[in-house]
Amino acid sequence: MHKRNIYLERIQPFLGKPVVKVITGMRRVGKSYLLRQVIDMLREEGVPKDNIHYVDMESLDFEHIRAHGDLYEEARRMLLHREGMKYLLVDEVQEISGWERAVASLSGRQDMDVLLTGSNAHLFSSELATLLSGRYVEFPVYGLGFGEYLQFRGDKRKDTQSELLDYLRYGGLPAIHHFRIEDEMVFQYVSSIYNTILLKDVVRRHGVRNVELLEKMARYLFDNIGNVMSAKNIADYVKSQRLRVGVETVQNYLGYFCEAMVAHKTRRYDLKGKRQLEILDKFYLGDVGIRHAVLGFREADISGVIENVVFLELLRRGYRVEVGKLGDCEIDFIATRAGERRYIQVAYLLATLQVVDREFGVLRDIPDNYPKCVISMDTAFGDDMAGIQRINLADFLLEKP
Repeated sequence: MHKRNIYLERIQPFLGKPVVKVITGMRRVGKSYLLRQVIDMLREEGVPKDNIHYVDMESLDFEHIRAHGDLYEEARRMLLHREGMKYLLVDEVQEISGWERAVASLSGRQDMDVLLTGSNAHLFSSELATLLSGRYVEFPVYGLGFGEYLQFRGDKRKDTQSELLDYLRYGGLPAIHHFRIEDEMVFQYVSSIYNTILLKDVVRRHGVRNVELLEKMARYLFDNIGNVMSAKNIADYVKSQRLRVGVETVQNYLGYFCEAMVAHKTRRYDLKGKRQLEILDKFYLGDVGIRHAVLGFREADISGVIENVVFLELLRRGYRVEVGKLGDCEIDFIATRAGERRYIQVAYLLATLQVVDREFGVLRDIPDNYPKCVISMDTAFGDDMAGIQRINLADFLLEKP
C-alpha cells in the first residue's frame, strides 16, 4: 500500500485535537486507503488497537448502522468505555441518515477524535457548517499526482515521457494499477466508476428523472473542459439534440456534478477591476481518465487535457485556483496559497513564434512581480523570457509541492 504522504502530513498535526477531520473527494480517489493509513499512523504513535474503531459503510459488516442513533450506539459499544483518547473513523458517512447529529454529540467529548470521509461536497459544507461551526477541518483528496502515479507503476515503469503520456490518457484513479495499463481494461473500469457516480451520487441523491438529459449534459461538459461556458450555452446545445431543458435545470445539474466532485467550477478574476466575474465559468474534471472513458481519447484535445491535469495538480498542492482576465486576454490560472501567488499559462507545444508571443505576452502585461511561468510539453528550452519561467510539464508535475 503506497503512502499518500501529501495528505498524511496535513492530517497528522490535527490528530487528537478537538476538531472533526473531514476527508472529501470523488469516489475511488483513495479516501478509504488514506483512512487506513491514518490508522497505521495512530498505531505507530502508540494508540492501542482497541481505542481505534473503523466503520466502513460499504461493508455488510456495518449494515446495522443506518441512522445517527445506530452510529452513536456503535461508538458507545466499541469505544466509550475505553481509557484514554479514542478514535472513530467512518468511511462514506453520507450513507448514514442524520449522521451529523451523532458526530456533533461524539465530537463534543474531550476524549473522542472523529475522522470522516464522504463523496458529496455540498453534504459536508452545509450540515457540518451548521452543526460544527469552527469545529471541523476539511482535507480534499484528489486522484494520484504524476509522482504518485510513477510510484504505483513500480517495476513496470517505463521512461518518464512515456509514463506521462499514459497519465494524460488514463488519469489518476489509484485502482487502475490493478490492471494492465491499456485502453480496453482501464477504460472499462473507469466507465464503471463514472456510472456509479452518476447513479448513486447524482441520480439517486437528487431524484433526477431525465437520465438521458443528464448524460447529454455530462458529455458536453467533458467535451468542453477548460472552455468558458454558461448555463445558456449548454441549454442551447441540449436543445439542438432535440431535448427540452431550461437554464435553471442546467444550473442544477452542473451543481450536482460539482457536488459529486466529478467536476470543479473555476471562477474568473478580472485583474484590472480586481474582482471576481459573475458570468461565464470554466469547468475541469476530477479525473481526465473519466473523460476519455466516456468520449474516447482524442489527440486533438491534448491542450485541454494538459490544462485539466495542471489544474488538478494545483488543487492537490493546496492552491486556490482562478482563471484570470486581463483586458481581452486570459491567464489560464491564478494560483494562490498562504499569501503566495503564481500566474500560469499552459500550452501543448511552443512550436511557433505566434504561440510563444501569445502565451508569454499576456504574462508580461501583468502589472505585479509575482512568479509567472509557461508550462508545456516541450523538452528543449532556451532561456527564460523577461523573467517568465519555461517549465516542462513532467518537471512541473514532479516539483516538490
